[in-house]
Amino acid sequence: MAQASSNTKLQAHALIERLAPNQLSAVVELLQTMLDPVSRAIANAPVDDEPETEQENQAVAQSKAWFDQRGGQGIPQEDVLTDFGFSVEDLKKRNEPE
Repeated sequence: MAQASSNTKLQAHALIERLAPNQLSAVVELLQTMLDPVSRAIANAPVDDEPETEQENQAVAQSKAWFDQRGGQGIPQEDVLTDFGFSVEDLKKRNEPE
């Protein structure tokens, strides 16, 4: 079993070495997604097959109407952050790796 795993890894390494730079970045992104527990959980989550309620349908319709009334323009991120007492810089700092 360990031998098969080792051979598979060697094959993966050999294939990676043959990739063009733009292909390599796509593979890295795929591997990061596969290894991220949240992404993996989302990918493996069952399909939401629960029917929408009439209340949910109305909420979606109201949301679409609100968006359409504004010419397809939402609320700028800066405005939303300001409403919550944050700035774009606060958000950037928060998203920086520690």
